[in-house]
Amino acid sequence: MTITEVKEDSAIRLEVEGRVDTNTSPELQDQILKAFQKTDELVMDFKKLEYISSAGLRALLLGHKTAMAKGGKMIIRGANEDVIEIFDDTGFLDIFTIEK
Repeated sequence: MTITEVKEDSAIRLEVEGRVDTNTSPELQDQILKAFQKTDELVMDFKKLEYISSAGLRALLLGHKTAMAKGGKMIIRGANEDVIEIFDDTGFLDIFTIEK
């Protein structure tokens, strides 16, 4: 997994590439929390994300809760059909703000 941070006006975009699983989810969680120390708006760019496990979903949920606590927002953008299906199967589709 590779994560690239890009500054966009008042938001930060994290471009996530590869697979988020048990081994890589701590890095994702760390990057999300660091981003929220700098901004109230985080965009998770999943155009190049191939797979996300339950450990990755937990990292995203922590990010979502952090955003809500700050009065900010976290947007997931560009997720492929497989990732969207995982969100749907787990009920996370109703929790996250997802853009095409």
